[in-house]
Amino acid sequence: MTSSIARRRLLAGAAAAPFLAACGGGASDGVGADGTVTVELWHGQSDTGRKAVEALVAEFNRTHPRIRVDSAGGGVLSDAMLQKVTAALASGSYPDIAYIFGSDLASIARSPRVVDLTSALHAGPTPWRSLWAPVREGVTVNGRVRAAPALLDSLAVVYNRKLFRQAGVDFPRAGWTWDEFTDTARRLTAPGRGVFGTGWPGTGDEDTVWRLWPMIWDLGGDVVAADGKHIGFADQGVRALETLARLSRDKSVYVDPKPGGEQMYQVFMAGRMAMVGTGPWQLPDIIGAGVDYDVVPLPTYSGRPVTISGPDTWTVFDNGSARSRAAVEFVRWMMRPAQDARWDLSAGSLPLSSATADRPEWRRHSQQTRGLDVFTEALGAARVRPVHAAYPQISQALGEAIVSVLLGKDSPAGALRRCAERSDAALLIPR
Repeated sequence: MTSSIARRRLLAGAAAAPFLAACGGGASDGVGADGTVTVELWHGQSDTGRKAVEALVAEFNRTHPRIRVDSAGGGVLSDAMLQKVTAALASGSYPDIAYIFGSDLASIARSPRVVDLTSALHAGPTPWRSLWAPVREGVTVNGRVRAAPALLDSLAVVYNRKLFRQAGVDFPRAGWTWDEFTDTARRLTAPGRGVFGTGWPGTGDEDTVWRLWPMIWDLGGDVVAADGKHIGFADQGVRALETLARLSRDKSVYVDPKPGGEQMYQVFMAGRMAMVGTGPWQLPDIIGAGVDYDVVPLPTYSGRPVTISGPDTWTVFDNGSARSRAAVEFVRWMMRPAQDARWDLSAGSLPLSSATADRPEWRRHSQQTRGLDVFTEALGAARVRPVHAAYPQISQALGEAIVSVLLGKDSPAGALRRCAERSDAALLIPR
C-alpha cells in the first residue's frame, strides 16, 4: 500500500514499457467497448481488512477512469486462497490479482500464468531498495520478483501488565532468554483462576509453525540445509521443541485447538493469559478489549535479536496484456507510501518501506499505539521463510511435530526425527 500516484493512461505510453514485456496476450484483451479494462481482485480479507481494501479499490477506480478493479470475487478468506486459486488455474478461469500468503508463493509461482514483476517493481514508483529486506526476500523466487508485497508483520510478545503485577513478577525486557520466558510462564500460571502463562496454536498449521522458526534461526539452524536435500534444523529443532516441552510439562501453555488462534487471543483478551506471541495485527483488538498491555521482543537463546516476518503478496496472473498491465498498475499504486500507510493503519500491519515509515501519519500512529514501535524495530532483525516449493510439506511435518510435543504425545527428539524423514523426502522431489 503506498503513496498517491500520478494518474496516467494505461493503454498507451512509454511509462509502461518496463513491464509490458512480462505480460502476454493481445493488445485488446480485456478491454471493454468504452476502452475500460476490468481487473478481478480476490483479496480474501474480512471485517476491518475487507473495508480497508475496498475503500482503497474505490479510490483507485475514481482516480483511474480507464481501469475498473472488481473486488467482489473470490468468495473465500485468505486462509483458503491457495486452494481456490489452484483450482481456478486448473479450470482456466482465474483472477487477475489474488492475495497469496508468502509461504505459498513458491508453489503458485510455478504456474506459467503468474506474471513476472521484476522489471515492474525494480523500476516502480516506490524504490525497490526502500522496501524492507524481508519484503524484498518474501516476493523473490529464484532471483525473480514473482509478486508484489501486500502486507508486512513481525513477531513479538505482548504481555498483560496487570497479571504481572498481581503475581509480583518483573516485566520482561529486550534481551530476555527463552529460559526466562518459560520460567515466567510457569510463575504466572494460576490453574485455580484459569490463568495460563502463555499460549500456542495447536492445529499444526502455518500459524503453529512460523513461531518456531525464530527459535531455530537463533540457534544457528535453517529451514533447508545448504545442500538443498535435507532440512537445516535437525539439531536446532530438537532444542527449540524442548522449550515447548517444558511449557507443556509445566502446564503453563494454552494449546489452541482451533485454526487461526482465535481462542488463544480470546483467552488473552479476557485477562486469563499473561503472554502471547503475536504480530501488530492483534493490537487493535487488544486495545479494544481494554487490556493493560505492553510489547517486548521475542526471547533469545544467543543474546542476538531474531524474529520472523511474514510478508503476504498480491500475485498477478496473466489474462491478456491489457488486464495484466492494469493489474500491475493497481498493485504498484497499492505499494506507494500513501496507500500503504492507509492500509497499515486500518489492518494493523507494518510499513512495507522506509518511505512509508517516514510518513507523518504513520509516525503519529506509532507514537499513539503502545508497543507498535517494537514490531517495527524488529524488522531490522527479521528473517523470512524460504520461498521454496517444498516449504508446504516441511511446514506440515513440523506442525505435526510441534503439536505432538505440546500435547505431550511425543518427545522432542522423536517428533523431530519423523519431521526430518518426511521433509527430506519432500526436498528430494524434482521441481
